[in-house]
Amino acid sequence: MTHERIWTAGIAIIGDEILSGRTQDKNISQIALWLNLQGIRLREVRVVPDVEQEIVDCVNALRTRYDYLFTTGGIGPTHDDITVDAIAKALGVDVVIHPEASALLNSYYEKRGGLTEARLRMARVPAGPAPPPTRLAGAPATRHANIFTRGGVPHITAGMLDALTGTLEGGRPLLSRTIGCWVAESEIAEMLGAVEKAHEGCQIGSYPFFREGKVGTNFVIRSTDEAQLATCASALVSELTAIGREGVVNGI
Repeated sequence: MTHERIWTAGIAIIGDEILSGRTQDKNISQIALWLNLQGIRLREVRVVPDVEQEIVDCVNALRTRYDYLFTTGGIGPTHDDITVDAIAKALGVDVVIHPEASALLNSYYEKRGGLTEARLRMARVPAGPAPPPTRLAGAPATRHANIFTRGGVPHITAGMLDALTGTLEGGRPLLSRTIGCWVAESEIAEMLGAVEKAHEGCQIGSYPFFREGKVGTNFVIRSTDEAQLATCASALVSELTAIGREGVVNGI
């Protein structure tokens, strides 16, 4: 059997504000969903503080483990925005001013008070060949090797991702179907495992909940093959029916 190439990615969420609880991260979900549409599987997420060596260690671990690494946060104009410095250190290169990023910033801030030294910090990049930066709301997004730097503000990250759509090599998107049932997952654990084992190329995730005074579970089936997905979902519903349980398509 020929196994399909699976493209993978990691995310480094950078910022003391995330770890302190002052800011709730909203980027993981939108990046994960976007990656899936590109045929890329998100494999790992790490949250690290604004400490250079910890960012370096995280970047080096994830960039070598996965095909792509996305970082969010730490690319702004203030002294604690040190993501670029850390990535440069991880790659063993200097930090330089990217001429195209500088030009984009100069144009953006021309009628917004001008390009100050603080704002010019956002044009700093690790030295080396890199595609032209993407600008959104005055914050250039850059790529170096397999590392993509993105802003921490969710709507800025969304725009930066949109600009990348269709440009990264990936595999087939991961499809999913949800079957819900008013049953405790512990009651059908063996049956669930047997259904997954019988349908190669499918994975079943079990997500219990408590509502209306009852215990239920949503089962999310994932596969890159629509036909296999449909067959597995149908088999799960049949197995639930066989034990007197109703499988609810699209979940509860």
